[in-house]
Amino acid sequence: MDISRICVFCGSSFGNDEKYREYASELGKTLAENGITLIYGAGSRGLMGEVALSAKRSGGYVTGVSPERFHSHSRDFEIDEYILVETMHQRKETMYRLAQGFIVMPGGIGTLDEFAEIFTWLQIGLSDKPVALLNVEGFFDPLIAMLDRMTETGFMEREKRNLLIVEDTGKKILDRFGVYEPQFRLWKAP
Repeated sequence: MDISRICVFCGSSFGNDEKYREYASELGKTLAENGITLIYGAGSRGLMGEVALSAKRSGGYVTGVSPERFHSHSRDFEIDEYILVETMHQRKETMYRLAQGFIVMPGGIGTLDEFAEIFTWLQIGLSDKPVALLNVEGFFDPLIAMLDRMTETGFMEREKRNLLIVEDTGKKILDRFGVYEPQFRLWKAP
């Protein structure tokens, strides 16, 4: 699958391990070096800012999507495209529409919300776009264990659980995206 636009969901803070920042920087660079446009939540701080700044420094194109209430006229660095929307829901819808795939990095409850929604859309056929966890230093191991538990206890079908890509580098994720084939037909309203 030829992917030229990837949305990255991640924290607006750095967390307490320098590795998170290093992985964010490496991911931004990897996307830029592969000619992939970064779509993200428009933040200039934390892992969000690090991914975008690294992509920009590496010659990449960066599109940020933000609700007006979070819009700041003073940014720590310039991005190529800044899209303002009214609500957080419209932000997710816009990022979904623009992206051809999704990479989730460490973050807080907002990142978890973004992951849960986009992975749900994939499972129920509202999306056929790949979703990957960039499992930095095992950050997502508890979430992966929970998804496996959902599968073992019959709350999630194994084939749908297996749609989730989990890798420990951005390069490996891009390799998996390159051979990704949608598994289900998109659901269409009657």
